[in-house]
Amino acid sequence: MIIDYIPSILALTGIHVVGLISPGPDFAVVVRNSLIYSRRTGLLTAVGLAVGILVHVAYILLGLGILISKTLWLFHLLKYLGAGYLIYIGIKGLRAKKNALDYGDTRNRKDITSLAALRAGFLTNALNVKCMLFFLSILSAFLTPHEPGIIIFIYGVIIFLTTLIWFFIVAICFSHKRLRLFFSNLGHWIERVTGGLLMLLGIRMLFIEMESGE
Repeated sequence: MIIDYIPSILALTGIHVVGLISPGPDFAVVVRNSLIYSRRTGLLTAVGLAVGILVHVAYILLGLGILISKTLWLFHLLKYLGAGYLIYIGIKGLRAKKNALDYGDTRNRKDITSLAALRAGFLTNALNVKCMLFFLSILSAFLTPHEPGIIIFIYGVIIFLTTLIWFFIVAICFSHKRLRLFFSNLGHWIERVTGGLLMLLGIRMLFIEMESGE
């Protein structure tokens, strides 16, 4: 039975990978945490992003995605929460001050906690209404009312794993010692640039309409 769905599985994987490599708030958050803090923090942020993706996939598979996309007040609530979070961490980044970093023994500025790294990734995707619309559109194209449960499970696993693997790669690349050494005196500018990007993405999210998901 699974063999019959291989074309659909490959197509879903390809579409999702293309969506992943398009820079967005999730990419900016992983790059920021990997460069500014540590590889551990970047990897934990990636885990948070992947779990945040699962939130969207879970409620869409349960049929709640259509309800959200068709319920004006609920859609706008999620949109404002997501935009507000991005703007909040964007403003924090814009206010970053220069901080001397010691890369001689690979130590950098005081790292954030594991929970904070996971939370940063999770909230970035879980509150991203554009992310919800993206998965609502692609999953609607692949799912039927009589879709076997095992195939639905495989779709969810693929989305989770491809998200996790991609952002693990991003975190590992941007937390490389030489790259971080190169940016050692630019940490505050990295925070300001990524902060400005996140704030712009948050503002852009405010203008997303429900028709975007149709």
